[in-house]
Amino acid sequence: MEISVCVGSSCHLKGSYDIITLMKENIEKYHLEDKVNLKAAFCLGNCTNGVSVKIDDQVLGVKADAFDAFFEEHVLKAL
Repeated sequence: MEISVCVGSSCHLKGSYDIITLMKENIEKYHLEDKVNLKAAFCLGNCTNGVSVKIDDQVLGVKADAFDAFFEEHVLKAL
């Protein structure tokens, strides 16, 4: 699974580095280092719905306060 977190200006202001930190922590917590490739990306074209995150070919938005449910739904259940 490939996950890209937008670090463009709009997402940066919305907390993209917090989302990257949460992603790293959860990937380690669930021992997914060999299943998930996490990287940064510039604008993913979804600037209105929190921080843009692309999981494989799907672009989604996430906010830090809803991260746990997002990770469970879009990462853990997808693996």
